[in-house]
Amino acid sequence: MTRRNWKALQPTSLRSALELCKDHAREKLNKSVERIAEEMGLADHWSLYKWLQNGRMPLVLLRPYELACGIDYVTRWMAASNGRLLVQIATGRKLTHTDITELHEHFAKAVQLLTSYYAKPDDPLATLAALTTHMEHVAWHRQNVVQHLNPELEL
Repeated sequence: MTRRNWKALQPTSLRSALELCKDHAREKLNKSVERIAEEMGLADHWSLYKWLQNGRMPLVLLRPYELACGIDYVTRWMAASNGRLLVQIATGRKLTHTDITELHEHFAKAVQLLTSYYAKPDDPLATLAALTTHMEHVAWHRQNVVQHLNPELEL
C-alpha cells in the first residue's frame, strides 16, 4: 500500500471530504470511527456512520469532527466549492530545505497536469486539485515572507 501525501490531497465532494478526514484519523492517528464519535461528544457512533454514508453532518458538529480527525478537508472543500482558497496562517518561521523542495514538486506536478489537460482534456479534477494545492503553498510562502516583517515572539 502506498502512503498518501495528506498535504496534497484535495476533496472532490462533501462525501469524499468526510471520508478523507476519517481515513486520515485512521491512518495517521490510529482512531476508529467509534473513537472519533467519542471525541466529538456523540452518545452513539452509529449516527456518525450515517452522516458519513449520506454526507449530511450537522454543521455544529463539523469542527469537532475535523478536530477529532486532525485535518480540515471538509472546510477546504466548502471554501473551494464556493470559489474560495484557504491559506494556513503563516507564523514567519524559518524555512527548511524540504519546504522549498515541496513547493517545487507541487509546481512541477501542476504544470505537468495543466499541460496534459490542455493537450487532451480528460481529467479536470486531478488538474484542479494540483493547481489548488500549488496556489495554497505559494500563498502560504507569501504570507510567511510578510510575517517576517513583524515576527512574533517564539515561546
